[in-house]
Amino acid sequence: MIEMVIEQRRRSLGGGLDVGRVLPFAKRRMVGPFVFFDHMGPLDVAAGAPRSLDVRPHPHIGLSTVTYLFSGEIVHRDSVGSHQAIRPQEVNWMTAGSGITHSERFEKARSVGDHLHGIQAWVALPDSDEETAPSFSHHAGDDLPQWSDAGVCGQLIAGSAYGLTASVRTHSPLFYAHLDMDAGAEAEIPVGHAERAVYIATGAIELDGQRYGAGQMLVLGADASRMTAAEGSTVMVLGGEPVGERFLYWNFVSSSKDRLRQAAADWDAGRMKLPDADDQEFIPLPDDPFLKPPPAMS
Repeated sequence: MIEMVIEQRRRSLGGGLDVGRVLPFAKRRMVGPFVFFDHMGPLDVAAGAPRSLDVRPHPHIGLSTVTYLFSGEIVHRDSVGSHQAIRPQEVNWMTAGSGITHSERFEKARSVGDHLHGIQAWVALPDSDEETAPSFSHHAGDDLPQWSDAGVCGQLIAGSAYGLTASVRTHSPLFYAHLDMDAGAEAEIPVGHAERAVYIATGAIELDGQRYGAGQMLVLGADASRMTAAEGSTVMVLGGEPVGERFLYWNFVSSSKDRLRQAAADWDAGRMKLPDADDQEFIPLPDDPFLKPPPAMS
């Protein structure tokens, strides 16, 4: 029933902000179109926190970023002119396509303090949409169907599952949902997609006779269909259809290594900046031999 268990690995984004990185993983780079999965926090931030905590302006291509919070507030800005706060049980869905730059700021935390906790995922775009025009959408309320049954409170973040469909526009078949489960409650795991996974954000669940805890992603086999909360738990269920091989470099995703090199050159040359003053230092392009031309053949 379980093909693989992936443990989150702590990664620093700089400025004191650490995340638990789950995807990509050396032995499992993607689940359906989900190519990146970071667990942010939980983190208590005192009022007066430095601006260095913010995620400075950085670029993306070939993907959609999906930001979802359990608590706290983040302000998003991007190069298509979006300026939007995201709060718990809302969705910021940013499609990078041919190229976008954005920053994420913790303005509420700096002002009055905050308890930050959430997930940011990246969804790789299919070949036909990799170079689509960049866009941003924000979703809340009726856009994201909720339900409650037998100790499980759920919210659909994107795609279709549990007989519901979210209003978020996706580019390939997928599902992504947040479940809060009381101790002892059982929950269905959506079926009908080639690849699926469960991520335990808090608490613990039992599946296939084994107990799994916070910070673990369970990559599921075809027959896994139900799980039980061993204690009060917050669980993310996700999956979808594969979009094909994808290469990752820094914040870029593409089916082509040459396209990654071009995106890096565009960033380095200043062709992917925010359109107005951002009063933050841009994240520099990392020095990586992947981007350097191969040596000339003799």
